[in-house]
Amino acid sequence: MSFDKLSQYVDSLPAAGVPGCDLIVYRDHEVVFRRQAGFRDDAKTKPMQGDETYSLYSCSKVFTTCAVMQLIEAGKIALDDPVAKFLPAFSSMKVKDGDGTKPAERVMTIRHLMSMQGGLDYNMDTEAIRETLKRTDNRATTRELIDAKAQDALQFEPGTDFLYSLCHDVLGAVIEVVSGQSFSQYLKEHIFMPLGLDTIGFRLKEEDMAKECAQYQFHPEEKRYELCPPMQNHYRLSPNYESGGAGLASNVRDCALFADALACGGKGADGARILSPEMIQLWSANQLGPRSRASFDAWNRLGYSYALGVRTRVTLEKGIRGGIGEFGWDGAAGAWMMIDPHKHVSAFYAMHVRNFGDSYYVIHPNIRALIYEALDI
Repeated sequence: MSFDKLSQYVDSLPAAGVPGCDLIVYRDHEVVFRRQAGFRDDAKTKPMQGDETYSLYSCSKVFTTCAVMQLIEAGKIALDDPVAKFLPAFSSMKVKDGDGTKPAERVMTIRHLMSMQGGLDYNMDTEAIRETLKRTDNRATTRELIDAKAQDALQFEPGTDFLYSLCHDVLGAVIEVVSGQSFSQYLKEHIFMPLGLDTIGFRLKEEDMAKECAQYQFHPEEKRYELCPPMQNHYRLSPNYESGGAGLASNVRDCALFADALACGGKGADGARILSPEMIQLWSANQLGPRSRASFDAWNRLGYSYALGVRTRVTLEKGIRGGIGEFGWDGAAGAWMMIDPHKHVSAFYAMHVRNFGDSYYVIHPNIRALIYEALDI
């Protein structure tokens, strides 16, 4: 087992345009690889140390859908329950029809939200959302803003197509209703604390925010990096809004421990179980029919389809290492989570550059391939 190639690759990333990055690989609860490269500050005076914090953006979705799977396992939610059972604002949805709208014929379900087939979009600047923020002096809660989103017409009938959207933000509101807790408190009690994750949340402690890895917006046409304000995240609509789709911040350690537990049958290294192997198998099962799969394939995630909130490996191209059933997701600033429950291998990679397309189509696939090569599996 040699990780020389992976080490060399991580070391090469700053020259490829990644200011700073960090990668952890676990197998059977043991760290088998860890490496950082580049700098944590814009002045390039502070090398990466491994305790940096990042906005996870859409890697938050893995935590959110894990929480839903817990509630399904507990019998408190069923995949085919109507969303309106928990959120009455979704009881009379409209769907776009040419230049107008019409009443939706199909009922939106939890399965539709989990699999991004709910018909929602990612427009967070709607009239209803603006009015809700104004009425609450920009302190609207998760429930209030999700109820406002329910006033929008759907892009298509639920369950008929795939569209990446605010579906998982809606799931955060569902979790609050079902659990009787705030979304953040549910995650803390049922995922973070059992696994010993102490640097993760919608609002980090000041000392953890001070460790933020410098975040950038990349402008590919100009090949220019724009430094972002500290802890900037446009998906946090208000201080009281907890975005299930993109709101969490954390460090690499905590995310890697979470991924390791899921790769090892849902049980952490200290024996705390957050999910059963059966629920992990269901969670990572393909949910897309032909029409939805065609829409997902436009994302160019070769070999993957979409399951209940995560990509899932469904085919192996010739010469490509990996395993069927490997799953996970990524984030807008380049974070990437990989979970292989069959080989008990997991990884978490973090960088902090938005709009950097090579993250998804070059860096993540290369890291995945080099991990499997190093492990010779």
